[in-house]
Amino acid sequence: MDLSDKLEDVVRSFEELELRMADPGVTGNLQELQRMAKKHAEMEEVVAVYREFKTTRQQLYEARELSESGDPEMEALAREETRTLESAIEDLERRLQVLLLPKDPNDEKSVIVEIRGGAGGDEAALFAANLMRMYCRFAELQGWRVEILTQSETGIGGIKEVVFRVDGTGAYSKFKYESGVHRVQRVPVTESSGRIHTSTATVAVLPEVEDVDIEIRTEDLRIDTFRASGAGGQYVNMTDSAVRITHIPTGVVVSCQDERSQLKNRVKAMRLLRAKLYDAELQRKQMEQAADRKGQVGTGDRSERIRTYNFPQNRVTDHRIGLTLYKLDQLLEGNLSEMIDALILADQSAKLQHINQ
Repeated sequence: MDLSDKLEDVVRSFEELELRMADPGVTGNLQELQRMAKKHAEMEEVVAVYREFKTTRQQLYEARELSESGDPEMEALAREETRTLESAIEDLERRLQVLLLPKDPNDEKSVIVEIRGGAGGDEAALFAANLMRMYCRFAELQGWRVEILTQSETGIGGIKEVVFRVDGTGAYSKFKYESGVHRVQRVPVTESSGRIHTSTATVAVLPEVEDVDIEIRTEDLRIDTFRASGAGGQYVNMTDSAVRITHIPTGVVVSCQDERSQLKNRVKAMRLLRAKLYDAELQRKQMEQAADRKGQVGTGDRSERIRTYNFPQNRVTDHRIGLTLYKLDQLLEGNLSEMIDALILADQSAKLQHINQ
């Protein structure tokens, strides 16, 4: 089936869906109507772009006819319009190809982000804190809510480890490109000689999942409580409010101590456990389908060095796509859209090339 046949099928399905949504027998079923509305929204952009493509194609046909009208002035105008329309047709064709790419089922989900200081001691922990702030600012700019699940700090403002949730539709579609090793090059605050040091931090992005996405049996869990530790204060070490959950079959361990309530910590820990188990299953499937990895920018090896942040030159380089921006200060303020959009485009291009081979 060629591209036009696929698109005609989408249009037919879209129009049939609109008729069904207007059926009085459906409008009274809220759950069914919501399901249809979601499917309608997923198809709407494809149909709109295809209709624009067909209109532009008709305009191109008419312009080509006019270019052979015998009127020199009219032919010149028609040839110019033909060039413009041909370029528009190429752009629309590419948009349609991208829109028809298989959708990542996790793209619309919220995410859980883990950041850990890597090589570099205190400087790595400070860099991890920079990354956390960058992502929180980015989330705020998107109108998404950030919720800390667990955090371990150093005495000088750094972060040994932090796990936080970003709640927002489509968060995973943006954050998934951030998994990997991030490297920083700068003069540490504690360095008196002014030498540039290199440190690292690791980032893991997990799609948040619901109970229906993955089954966790109660008998497979070991739940321990302990007293929270932290920087001090009247609520620290007073009660056994912190929770540690071990998933016995896999050995995955999660803990949460951010809340003063044991129940709230348990809810957060279970949320993190579900995400970790779901992500482990995703990683296993990707390893089985290793041939497809060349068509994926956002789901690579977590141990891969993906980006370097050079402070003296205000430079950031993403090594996966070879993009360098001299806007490090802006990125650290959460302005990640230019970088992420480039990664999305590269990912789409790689998948299109893989499909067309």
